[in-house]
Amino acid sequence: MSGRLLGVDLGDRRIGLAIAELDSGHVRPWKTIRRAADPGADAAAILRLIEGIAVTEIVCGLPLEASGREGAQARLTRSWVEAFGPAIGVPVSLRDERLTTFVAESRAPRPPRSRSGGPPSRAQRESRRALVDRLSAAVILEDELAARRAEQTP
Repeated sequence: MSGRLLGVDLGDRRIGLAIAELDSGHVRPWKTIRRAADPGADAAAILRLIEGIAVTEIVCGLPLEASGREGAQARLTRSWVEAFGPAIGVPVSLRDERLTTFVAESRAPRPPRSRSGGPPSRAQRESRRALVDRLSAAVILEDELAARRAEQTP
């Protein structure tokens, strides 16, 4: 199967994006964008980014509670996807994203120290958060691809 999946880690301020190649299963963190005031503006920004790269489906992380129940954040995500999906023009599915940030944090390099040797600067912290958002989107896609492989295995 050819084409690409786009992974989305939806946050309050940023959206982490990752790409998965369906034929090879290769997943890579890709971009982090600022979240807009409405899902239509987010869809427009993402459409500009994915133009010409053969995205056939989008997988958005669903932030379930530890118990597996849908809390307020999951309801907000579902609402965003319901508004975002029709504007994007490709199928959008949801994938449980519990622990993705934990996994992404463990994959990200340690935050750098400031030039003076103190805590990281604001810019360094923001840069690392953006990286963690992209890595979280990649973990969401890895989980999605693993689930699809498990479904195909007898």
